[in-house]
Amino acid sequence: MYSKNFGASILRTLSGLKEGNTLKPKFCSFANCLCARKSSAGSSVVHINWTLDFLIILRAGIIRREDSLDFSEKNWDDVININLKAVFFLAQAVAKQFVKQKSGGKIINIASMLSFQGGIRVPSYTAAKSGVRGITMTLANEWAKYGINVNAIAPGYMATNNTKALRADKKRNQEILDRIPAGRWGILDDLVGAAIFLASRASDYVNGYTLAVDGGWLAR
Repeated sequence: MYSKNFGASILRTLSGLKEGNTLKPKFCSFANCLCARKSSAGSSVVHINWTLDFLIILRAGIIRREDSLDFSEKNWDDVININLKAVFFLAQAVAKQFVKQKSGGKIINIASMLSFQGGIRVPSYTAAKSGVRGITMTLANEWAKYGINVNAIAPGYMATNNTKALRADKKRNQEILDRIPAGRWGILDDLVGAAIFLASRASDYVNGYTLAVDGGWLAR
C-alpha cells in the first residue's frame, strides 16, 4: 500500500527533475545515475539497494538541432545515449529489483510530442523519443506478468532549457502558442496529476500507454 503522503512524494520527486535528485525511501525518481556507473565494456551498470514502489525516469534529456543532411554522428550518439539508452537500462535495473522484491511496481518514462510527430531538424531527438514510446510498450508486454506497469508521460511544449531558444524567437513562439488550445507553454506542475495517476493503484489496468500532457497540441 502507498502511504497517505503519496501525492506529496510524487511532487517532490518531480521537483527533483532540474538537479536530478533521488528520493530513496519508498518513493524514487531516477536521478542522473541512480548509483550507475560504466563498466569496462562500456555498458550501463545500475545498482539499487533500497525498496522501490515506483520509478519515474525523469532522465535529463538533451537535444541537438541541425539539418538532417548535415547531422553529425556525434550529435546522433549523444542524444540517443542520454535520451533512450539510459532510459532502457534504468528501467531494466528497476524491473529486476521489482522482480526480486516480488512486489510489482510502476515505471513511468518521459516521452515527448515527438514520440508521435516527426519534428524538424531534430532527427536524433525524434528517434530517441519515438524509441521511448516503443520500449514503453515492449517492456509493458514483457513485464506485466511480474505485476509491473510501464507507462510514459509525453509533455507538450514545456518551458524548459530545451525550449529556451524557441521561446526567445518571437515569431516561432507565437506560432507554437497559436496551435496550443490552452494558449500557453506547459510548466512542471502540469505533469504532477499524470504522474500521480500512473504511479498509483488507480492505473493498475493501464499498461504500455503514453499519456500526452500537451494543452491539446495533438488534438489539433
